[in-house]
Amino acid sequence: MAKENFYDLGDHDAVQRNIKIERDKAKKLRKSSWWEEQIQKGLCHFCQQSVGADHLTMDHLVPLARGGKSTRGNIAPACQACNKKKQLDTPVESLLDRLKAKKDNQDSD
Repeated sequence: MAKENFYDLGDHDAVQRNIKIERDKAKKLRKSSWWEEQIQKGLCHFCQQSVGADHLTMDHLVPLARGGKSTRGNIAPACQACNKKKQLDTPVESLLDRLKAKKDNQDSD
């Protein structure tokens, strides 16, 4: 079953300008000692797997395309698999999807 997207951020050009601004902020954060501390343990924020600092990506918990910002509170280290799987979901949406899948699996047993 395909997942439906129920959001519209309005003016496409304004959204793209905002995303560019936020990506520039993220580049600066990536060079900060704060980010170095975040990736130092090598743990993915989502799956808690140890993948090493070199294999972590900077993930926006609320994606830029959904109005998220490049702030310390909205950025977490993620392995490539989790970052790709999450796509444009917020953490709540990801959690709800996992709960629904778990329930569906229990119902089919």
